[in-house]
Amino acid sequence: MSQRRPARLLASVRLVAFDVDGVFTDGRFYLSNTGVESKAFCTQDGFGVRRLLSAGVEVAVISGRTSAAVAMRMDELGVRHVVQGCNDKIAAFETLIGALGIDSAECAYVGDDVPDLPLLARVGVSFAVANAVPELHQACDFSTQASGGFGAVREVCDMLLDARRREAS
Repeated sequence: MSQRRPARLLASVRLVAFDVDGVFTDGRFYLSNTGVESKAFCTQDGFGVRRLLSAGVEVAVISGRTSAAVAMRMDELGVRHVVQGCNDKIAAFETLIGALGIDSAECAYVGDDVPDLPLLARVGVSFAVANAVPELHQACDFSTQASGGFGAVREVCDMLLDARRREAS
């Protein structure tokens, strides 16, 4: 994981939000002849999300697309904050942190493409997955070694949990 900001900032994160396509997935979706869409999710990412939730860190998904597969997977993981079909990620984020009473400086966001840039600039800690476009790697505080759909979410979760553990000791 490459980084541009002090890792100690990670310990203060109370909410981490993720884009879906290109972050939880490899960015591809499969569309059958009958219009049925499917996606592949990494089970290790799911375990990381469950660990974050168990540690008291809020988890959210904010995605520009709408997918029943995403809704089902997030429900399975216990992610309560799922915003899909979102044209304005900043507005969705502001509504979420307002409802949770969390300051944006205590939030992290993980993205992979240009539409994520405004929200990445709004949070306290920003992450680009390895397969992100170059503009994100330049703008973000941290870049994962793993690509979206192949453990990038788990890598972020582990970093946040490790920082909290170090801060507590």
